[in-house]
Amino acid sequence: MTTLRRRLRGRGTYESRRVVAASVLLCAALALGGCGDINRFQTASPAGTPASKPARTVAQTPAAEREHERILSSYGGAYDDPRLEALITGTVDRLVAASDRPDLAYRVTILNSGAVNAFALPTGQLYVTRGLIALASDTSELSSVLSHEMAHVLAKHASIREDQARQAAIVTRVVTDMGNDPDLTALALAKSKLTMASFSRAQEFEADGIGVGISARAHFDPYGASRFLTAMERNAAMKAGKTSLDPRSQDFLSSHPATPERVQNAQANARQYTSPQGGDRDRETYLATIDNIVYGEDPSEGFVRGRRFLHPKLGFTFQAPEAFTLDNTAQAVIGVRDGGSQAMRFDVVRVPAEQTLAEYLNSGWMENVDKATTEDITVNGFPAATAIAHGDAWQFRITTLRFGSDVYRFIFAAKQKTLESERNARETVASFRRLTLEEIQAARPLRIKVITVQPGDTVESLSHRMMGVDRPAERFRVLNGLEAHAQVKVRDRVKIVVD
Repeated sequence: MTTLRRRLRGRGTYESRRVVAASVLLCAALALGGCGDINRFQTASPAGTPASKPARTVAQTPAAEREHERILSSYGGAYDDPRLEALITGTVDRLVAASDRPDLAYRVTILNSGAVNAFALPTGQLYVTRGLIALASDTSELSSVLSHEMAHVLAKHASIREDQARQAAIVTRVVTDMGNDPDLTALALAKSKLTMASFSRAQEFEADGIGVGISARAHFDPYGASRFLTAMERNAAMKAGKTSLDPRSQDFLSSHPATPERVQNAQANARQYTSPQGGDRDRETYLATIDNIVYGEDPSEGFVRGRRFLHPKLGFTFQAPEAFTLDNTAQAVIGVRDGGSQAMRFDVVRVPAEQTLAEYLNSGWMENVDKATTEDITVNGFPAATAIAHGDAWQFRITTLRFGSDVYRFIFAAKQKTLESERNARETVASFRRLTLEEIQAARPLRIKVITVQPGDTVESLSHRMMGVDRPAERFRVLNGLEAHAQVKVRDRVKIVVD
């Protein structure tokens, strides 16, 4: 992520795009439409140093460099881990040498994101998140992802996708000019999306086949692809009940659709090269390398613990109401009440020092603000202002407060203004406070710890040692590639999550 000041310069001030209706704001709160006037607080993150430095040189264009910087900004920067970088460098070198184009160069960047994702640019820049690395259980599984992304480059899929995206943008512009015929508009957009989706599925199967072949010729276990596809499916299923609204948190399967047929296809591809026992898994080396890798959210960007949001770098915290689920996204912290009758958004905005908070609330960035309800208040010693806005279907309580040189904004939306909705807004704002030094020092990231199974250990007893995660027993099984009823064996090396 970029620093707060750089991010504000890059996205513009709150005046850069005016929110023209309360319903648009609610859509932003519930669906995370990235409104241009809304910017998320972020702190400095690791520099965008490539995770691997192959001898070959990746041809860089200004457009590719801009895209690289955008990706770094969106995914928390590059993750700095020399041992992991060395492992990936060696893995990529083996894969390149075994590919049909050993002359091509690739640059791999490890992204500082807990999402399970990987993707490629046409130039040969490959990206893999630390969340994906933490989910994989051996080098052959990681190699299946890297070779899959290399296959997209080799088959020029990434270039074709860029062309498709440009065509889709043109279609959207044309559709916008079609006038007021909703049937015609819907039909045009549907055809465009169907064409791209169908093409994407064909790309994925082709890349699977190419990737498995590269891994097998590099002497990695070609069944790593089917094992990891299965692990990703199980990981995605754990998230199904609480889908994140943040594009950054979308996993590999969101852009690389997986189906039972795709897993079966990966197995069939692997059988062409070796038996299920053939090829290197390199499990011990892999687990030793990922031991202590950060798992989940990075506290440097702020993180959620239950109903509480903490930002150690910026030094504040607040707590959401009961029955609310918090999601720390690229644009804001979003909270949604069970059932969807209430929602909240917390973000940072640029307000000139000479402008009062009350003046900001009534400056027109949001329509239908009831100026008569605007009042100056104090929140735990911080100057603040609050007001009410009315929409067709939703009522809004907006509060802004100054914390140091920054202005933060709470936006609560309720389908009906009730005593409960007002209390929720009031108590959440009142919970905003400065973190103590002890709290800042205690705000450590979760990490993967690799341990050896001892006599008497079971899945259940080991999962009880997991910290900071939901459904620990199920997550333990997914992290370690264990089926529903499988048990650990003495002297096995397994992953657990600790703080």
